[in-house]
This record gives sequence, C-alpha cells and structure tokens, in this order.
Amino acid sequence: MQILKLVSRKIGGIVAAGLLLASGLPAVAQLALTWDQVKSKFETANPVLKADAANVEEMKAEEITAFLRPNPQFTMTEDGTTLSPRNGSWQPLRGTDLQPNFSYLHEREHKRELRLESAKEGTQITASQHLDLERNLLFNLRSMFVQTLEAKAVLDLAKADLEYYDKIIDISRARFKAGDIAQVDLDRIELLRVQYEAEIETATVNLRTAKFELLQLLNERTPVDKFDVAGTFDWSDALQTLDEYHQIALDNRPDLRAAIQTIQQANTNHKLAVSNGSTDPTYSAWYTWNPSFNNPNDQQTLGLSVNIPLRIFDRNQGEKKRTLLDIDRSRSAADAAEAQVFDDVDSTFEQLRSNIALLKPYKEKYRDQATRVRDTVTFAYQRGGASLMDFLNAQSDYRVVQLAYAQLVASYLTYAGQLNLVVGHEVIP
Repeated sequence: MQILKLVSRKIGGIVAAGLLLASGLPAVAQLALTWDQVKSKFETANPVLKADAANVEEMKAEEITAFLRPNPQFTMTEDGTTLSPRNGSWQPLRGTDLQPNFSYLHEREHKRELRLESAKEGTQITASQHLDLERNLLFNLRSMFVQTLEAKAVLDLAKADLEYYDKIIDISRARFKAGDIAQVDLDRIELLRVQYEAEIETATVNLRTAKFELLQLLNERTPVDKFDVAGTFDWSDALQTLDEYHQIALDNRPDLRAAIQTIQQANTNHKLAVSNGSTDPTYSAWYTWNPSFNNPNDQQTLGLSVNIPLRIFDRNQGEKKRTLLDIDRSRSAADAAEAQVFDDVDSTFEQLRSNIALLKPYKEKYRDQATRVRDTVTFAYQRGGASLMDFLNAQSDYRVVQLAYAQLVASYLTYAGQLNLVVGHEVIP
C-alpha cells in the first residue's frame, strides 16, 4: 500500500508538471516588489544599516559602565616573623603581625549621575545619527527604485516604437511592390530599424544595471531575471507651501536633532568636568592582630582613616574650560545645521516646482500633439501625400517628446524622494 501511494504521488506530480508546461506558464513566477516591500526588505537586510544599529546598542551598553560604582579595595599585610632566641629556629606565626585593610573611594558631587546622563545623551545622539544614515540610504534606495521604473518605461516605449515602425516597414514594402516608392527609399526605411533595435538593447542594459544596484542595496542574491519592481510611474502637482516644508524639516530632520542633542550633552559634560574637579575622599578601615606584644590588651586593634587629596594644583581646570568652549562650538554647529536644513528645503522645493512646471505642458499638450502629428503624417505617407523625410521627422519628433516626458517623470520622482530626504519625513509617497 505504501509503495502504491508513493507511486501515485509521483505520477500526480509528473502530470501536474506536464500540465504546467503545456499551459506555457513559468514554473517560478517573477515577483514584482512594490516600494513598501523594497523598503521593508532594505530595513531588515542592508548590512550597513545593521552594522550601524549595533553601534547604537553598544552605546546603550556604555550607560551601564558609566553608572558603575568604584570597587572597594582589600589589602592583607603580614609581617614580624621571628627566630627563637633559645634554639635559633624559625617560628613564623609566633610574632606575626596580620593586618587586613578595606578602603573605598567615595565619589562626590553626583559624578556617577552625571556620567550616566552624559552616556544616555550620547546614546540619543548615536540613535539620531543612525536615523540620519537610514534617511540617506533610503534616498539612495528610492533613487535606484525610480531608475528601475524609468528604465522599464523607456524599454516599453522602445518596444512600442519598434512595433509601430515594423508596421511602417510592411506598408513601405507593399508600396514598393506597387511601385509607389523607389528601392532606395525602402532601403533607407529598413536601415533605420537598427536604431530602434539599439535603443531596445540600451534600455535593456540600463534596466538590468538598475536592478543590480537595487539588489546590492537589498543584500539580495536573487537572479536579476527573477527580480522585478512595480510602482506608479506618474506625477502630481499637489505640493504644500514652502513654510510648511520648513516646519516639517525642523521637526523631523535627525541630523538637526543630533546637533541639538549635542548641545545638551556638552552642557552635561561641563557639569561633569566641574564635578570631577571636586575632592573624593577614600575611607579605610583595618584590623590588626600581633601576639608578640607584652601587653595582653594590645594584641588586637581596630583603625579608621580618611584620605583626602589636596586639590591645590590640579582642579580639572583644563577640562572645565574645554567643555565650556565645546558648548559654544555645539551651538554654532546646530545653527549651521539649521541653516543647511532651510537651504536644502528651499533648493529641492524649487527644483520640484520647476520640474512640475515642465511636466504640465507635456501632459496637457505636447504628447498629444506629437502623437497626432506622427499619425497624420504616417497616414499621408501611406497614401503618397507626404515625403519620406516628413515621415521620418515626424517619427523622430514623437520619440523625442515621449522620451523627454518619461525622463521628466523620473526627475519628478527623484526630486520627490529628495524632498522626503531633506524634510526627514515622507511627505510625497
């Protein structure tokens, strides 16, 4: 029975595979990832991002070290071994002086608390810098995603142009057989086909190259022929005001947040430098046992001591001044970062606005005009009402307009991603 079941399963698998091949469907479907899926895979798989995330965890571990107390010290002293006065033999325990000693450094002026506060602020800065790295890497990822969509659009356009031109070649051959055009005109039309073939090959190489770059950012080993992306290759003229983008950037830019957090840490480090200039006493306690004393009440003793360093020359003056200067430096760096934020938003907004201004006439007028002119001239050429040069010029103008529009859409998507980058938030999906 088991053998019959196994044979039945194998036969069923073979039949299913045969039906799949007969249907013409591929055994493994090509998966097209959306932008959200690409972004999710990137955030979990990119090695640069993962390595930098480990740096944040290392900073959190340093918080534990910063808050540790000083370890107590233990010292054991043994002295006073003697020789017997009667026979000269060594008696190591008869007159031995044993003295265990415990000491502990007491930190004053909230040194531990300030170290912990500074370490936590350092973790916050590192976390903000990690978000800034992610922000920049996501921009690179989105740029490659847009390049892939552009390459797909250009490839589809080139294939459509070749398909349209092949129909013109068929018509031209029919006209040649009918004696409407000369052999040289037919040859010129057929020779121009190589330009369309070259455009398809160039677009194919560009598409595969963009996919290679995208796979590298995703740390993905999928074969390029089995990898694809899908997204809307279009644009919108909906924009917020420039002031609104300024405010979004001030609220969300992680590099600006890191600069502000650096000011806070600089203030804490100055307080710590002042605290480190204070004196930390060392408390000690010991017990002594010495049986060689003639006084039976003096064989065991207890002692306490306090060691107070005299901070006469070194009162941490250098660190106090350095950290005070570091506060001013951090403030200046934060002001520079804020100015850079405004400049980034202004320039990117202007580029995006200009790109939209160029796209509008293409969408409203030029694309339809180019299509109408090409179809009209082609219709006239088929019936002998237009010259070969007129037809070729109309076809060339159509290709130029359609390609320019695709490039402008790609520029819009790139500038939209750049605007998301400079405001630190996805304001344009």
